[in-house]
Amino acid sequence: MEFEGTVYKIMPVTKGTSARGDWQRQDVVFEYNDGGSFSRKISVTFFNRPDDVAKLHEGSAYHVSVNVESREYNGRWYTDIRAWRLQPKQTEAPAPAPMPDLPPIGAPSYSAPAATAAADETDDLPF
Repeated sequence: MEFEGTVYKIMPVTKGTSARGDWQRQDVVFEYNDGGSFSRKISVTFFNRPDDVAKLHEGSAYHVSVNVESREYNGRWYTDIRAWRLQPKQTEAPAPAPMPDLPPIGAPSYSAPAATAAADETDDLPF
């Protein structure tokens, strides 16, 4: 799943040790508008990705790719949203300015009238 959102809040880091070794996770709350009349907030987990979280700034827009997974524990269901790719949102480049040396399309031509041009021409070719 992918969405474009703005960083609303960066939560503190949680660290621990498991049988597999040290781990750290950090939740980031994004605010996004799904086309409706109001925006929504979604909490995304960055698991063992401290470099990705270090690049984030509150108020900046990003394109986020996530995996959504639910699991059951003691009869209750928990949903986990984990980020796997993060890219800054591309801003559209402004349109290039027209070249000032060229006349605009559809502008009148500034050539000499045909009658004047024909009178000034002399035949200087041999034979």
